[in-house]
Amino acid sequence: MNIRRAQEKDMDRIDELLTQVNLVHHKGRPDLFQYGKRKYTDEQLKEIINDDKRPIFVAVDEQDKVLGYAFCIFQQYINSNIMTDIKTLYIDDLCVDETLRGQHIGRKLYEAVLNFARQKQCYNVTLNVWSCNESAMKFYESCGLKPQKVGMETIL
Repeated sequence: MNIRRAQEKDMDRIDELLTQVNLVHHKGRPDLFQYGKRKYTDEQLKEIINDDKRPIFVAVDEQDKVLGYAFCIFQQYINSNIMTDIKTLYIDDLCVDETLRGQHIGRKLYEAVLNFARQKQCYNVTLNVWSCNESAMKFYESCGLKPQKVGMETIL
């Protein structure tokens, strides 16, 4: 297995995995996530793939087939009144094909993101996880992540 930056040739497979993630979220929160919808159009995905401020990493097998991905975004509050100027690498989305989970692909992707963030002199790596996605929460905890903040809601 190899981990590299995503390329336009990976788009179809990335779309398949984005669909898997959407289904998990739809099952957990059908009031928020629509069934069968795409997170990005082809044009939006191409733009993200080619944006160095929003790197996507893919884990690929020996035939260069995408097994999983990590969408990342650099964040930084420069000259904020209250926030420090730290540079953060935010993991917007991390997914491993549902048929391949348990093979440590996700952990290797996460470790590659950490190494990339260190090389780019980031202070931290952050992410959000939906509380209805218990398996993802357990995975991130097993990687050593701890809650930074908690989003709360009341449905009216």
